[in-house]
Amino acid sequence: MDERSAVVKICDIDFWVYVMPISRRIFLQGVEEMRKKATLSLAVLVILCMALSMLAACDSSGSGSVNPVIRLSTTTSVNDSGLLSYLQPEFESDTEFRLEITSAGSGAAIEKGRTGDADCLLVHSPAAERDFIGEGYGEERVSFMHNFFVIVGPDDDPAGVRNSSGASDAFKKIAENPDATFVSRGDESGTHAAEMRIWGITEMDPEGEPWYMSTGQGMGASLTIANETGAYILTDKSTYLAHESSGSLVILLEKSDEMKNTYSIIAISPERWDNTNIDGSNAFIAWMTSGKGLGLINQYGVEEYGQQLFFSGE
Repeated sequence: MDERSAVVKICDIDFWVYVMPISRRIFLQGVEEMRKKATLSLAVLVILCMALSMLAACDSSGSGSVNPVIRLSTTTSVNDSGLLSYLQPEFESDTEFRLEITSAGSGAAIEKGRTGDADCLLVHSPAAERDFIGEGYGEERVSFMHNFFVIVGPDDDPAGVRNSSGASDAFKKIAENPDATFVSRGDESGTHAAEMRIWGITEMDPEGEPWYMSTGQGMGASLTIANETGAYILTDKSTYLAHESSGSLVILLEKSDEMKNTYSIIAISPERWDNTNIDGSNAFIAWMTSGKGLGLINQYGVEEYGQQLFFSGE
């Protein structure tokens, strides 16, 4: 090996001696940097996934906490008259909500609010409604429509109800006539409460009298019994007109001040039942008291019966 070759060899040895450790160190540093970046990217990805999951949960329970079903507990007169079935599709098409309706006498309908089995009430028993609000179960009593009770009975009218000065005068005549009988719902409904209020004006107690029959049933069933027995009965006019089994019964007295029948809506308070659909109840109240809702109420019955059955306002 000549002198020049020896120098090159020595240089080669020096190059690898010094360069190799540096290259290895740089390589390992690069690997470490890549590992750190990969770890950071994975952490960011995990955080993003968690955030998306939380947003999805909010969407399913946040807009999503808007429950589309409103459990409406209502009086039989509103249901039996056909008013609710007339209004329901209009309300549901205008809003994101749908109604799940149960009907009973106002007493039983209000009780569903106490037990948390309703989101909203539509009833017509003012004293019971005020008690309900006073107990903290309801948000507010919103009176929005009325109609009138009527006294119906046999066309021959043995008690002379047609010539009465008012409802209390008619009740007295019925009680004092030996040929007259009276059917009462006797179910703590709004109609029953109105009847008992009128009896209170007469200062008479009909309970237990042979001419007084308490059915413990709804308006439709009670009208059927009155028709079959030829008895007098207090009923809301809308149910009387809508009920085919009214048969031979005729309206003998109507539009007495003592027989005004006011309907109210009450949203169940979330302070009492935290699962109540307060958004749905408020939407229903807003729609029912809107220009469209009240307009439809005022129109109901005109086409089918030739007369208005419900009137907007208290």
